[in-house]
Amino acid sequence: MLIDTHAHLYDNRFQQDLEAVLSRAQEAGVKRILLPAVDVPSVYQALDLCARYEGIYAMAAIHPTHIPEAGDHDFDEITRLCDEPNVIAVGESGLDYYWDKYYDGRQPEFFARHIQLSAKKNLPLIIHLRDKQHRDQVHRDAVRILERELPSNDNTRPRGIFHCFTGPDWLPEAAAELDFLIGVGGAVTFKNSGVADMIRDVPLSQIVLETDAPYMSPVPHRGKRNEPAWTALVARKIAEIKGCTVAEVAEVTCANARQLFSL
Repeated sequence: MLIDTHAHLYDNRFQQDLEAVLSRAQEAGVKRILLPAVDVPSVYQALDLCARYEGIYAMAAIHPTHIPEAGDHDFDEITRLCDEPNVIAVGESGLDYYWDKYYDGRQPEFFARHIQLSAKKNLPLIIHLRDKQHRDQVHRDAVRILERELPSNDNTRPRGIFHCFTGPDWLPEAAAELDFLIGVGGAVTFKNSGVADMIRDVPLSQIVLETDAPYMSPVPHRGKRNEPAWTALVARKIAEIKGCTVAEVAEVTCANARQLFSL
């Protein structure tokens, strides 16, 4: 069994063949697919898929690149949607310094509000971070905000995932200190990404699998639309890196996801 902890199945690139996509996922052993939100409409789209198909779960949040068009009323709706039974996490939220045209100075404020929301609702927090090439300021800013906003009481302190790990190399240790996991996806198969080397010594107990479909397709499908079935390719690459079996990778990463999301 495999769990894809991050896939945007409501994306319009899946409209024509979603049934086939889900069938291929089942054949590949992917039995659970978790759908992060990017805005309020995407939460409703994810919840619709939850109602139509087994093994699909939703999240609720405002993605940092969607903040420019978001207001307090949107965050209020996200807060309300966190009470829906099929919403199992606050995500994806975070900081994005990559796209200048999408940057909004309210990103740190919205990220802090999402951290507080995850604590209030006792839901895991899924973090999106992206910076300009060869910079890690976004990760330093995010860790600083997390350290400031996370409750000091361990009983009310949410856990979560640093989604789409591509570095920096110090992040896994910083995440572990915060009791957060690392989401590993297609980038681990990219020859020059450096992800394979960076996760070599990260214990499987700190890793969950993801695709970020339709983005970040693993080799040999790089450049094509990604899909949950290719979680198996990520698991295979991690097994190769760590010198263990794919079954071991599947067992440990699924246990991590089940525990985090109460699946």
